[in-house]
Amino acid sequence: MLELDIVHAAVRSIYEAAASPDLWPAALQAIADCFGDIGTVLMWKRDDGGFGTIVSPDLEAAQADYMERWWQHDIRAARGVELWFRGGFDTATDRDVVSDDEVRQHPIYTEFLVPHGLGWFAATYVAPDPHVYAVISVQRRQTKPRFSDEELRRVAVLGRHVEQSLRLSIRLIDAEFTARGLANALAAMSVGVFGLDRAGRITMMNTAARGQIGYGIQVIDNRFDLQYEKSRSIFKIAFSELVESENIPEPKKMLVHGLDDNEGAVVYLIPVGSAEMRAGALAAPTRVLVLVVPFGRGAPLDPSIVRDLLGLTLNEARVAALVGCGLAPRAVAERLGITEETTRTVLKRVYSKTGISRQNELAALLSGLNPK
Repeated sequence: MLELDIVHAAVRSIYEAAASPDLWPAALQAIADCFGDIGTVLMWKRDDGGFGTIVSPDLEAAQADYMERWWQHDIRAARGVELWFRGGFDTATDRDVVSDDEVRQHPIYTEFLVPHGLGWFAATYVAPDPHVYAVISVQRRQTKPRFSDEELRRVAVLGRHVEQSLRLSIRLIDAEFTARGLANALAAMSVGVFGLDRAGRITMMNTAARGQIGYGIQVIDNRFDLQYEKSRSIFKIAFSELVESENIPEPKKMLVHGLDDNEGAVVYLIPVGSAEMRAGALAAPTRVLVLVVPFGRGAPLDPSIVRDLLGLTLNEARVAALVGCGLAPRAVAERLGITEETTRTVLKRVYSKTGISRQNELAALLSGLNPK
């Protein structure tokens, strides 16, 4: 199978797992196959303290050993969060968190990774929900060299697809998808879901989506559209990029003016199906899934939205969203599990990137992201 075909297969597996969570181990293996590596770990944590992991099949034995004996000794994980916040990046590998001497001598490498045939890792942070923080970590075979910069970029792209698949999966699970079946789950969701074909015609919509028509969203000749000119222009460009791309397109997201006087909405555009389907196959006419997620004014913006619109890293966006909502740096540090010093360091970087210098200016900037 050609390299591009392998990546296409991985993306297809990632989105299949959205509706069938039991397919996540296979999807994680498909991600590892893009690099010819052993497997992939998906680790997630909720802001209420809940956390968990999913691993591809070939990592099950290593994961069991890790959870039983090694998790407290993993210097990579212990340093990862703080260093990634300070470093200003979302995708990292061993060289970003440990020294060469530690790779040669530390027990996490010599006594855990080596016996399991594991070597380097390449990980990227994703934010599938404002209350959920996750990371995917590709585990390299011990005999292979370190991850290249190009491979790290590929991990980041695949991570964006995982982010959107998890976003949809979370919504389906919230609607008791496993008990109701897909059609009933979509009907029960409070999030508007529209399916669009290559021409932008609506192939399906759930009950919440019908209720959103007329409040920032309009349907003309059975085509999905947004009511406000700036939002409409941004949406059309994003939609065209998804359906016309010859390569694997990244999911898109944008903010739109309120569904009513008190709410805005985040619109997610998620590609559906393989490259062949997007090129015009007759079967499965839905090419793009559009999720319309309302949010209350004054609530922290979704960090992934802040990341994309302001050109920040995900960690910078997490700090910015909370500070911009009125939290003090100390409170932000406690919520994110980092030091106040690190929070202030990240905040200075946010100010530098956005050309502002005060918290009230950040609040005004985030408020102004909502286009009309």
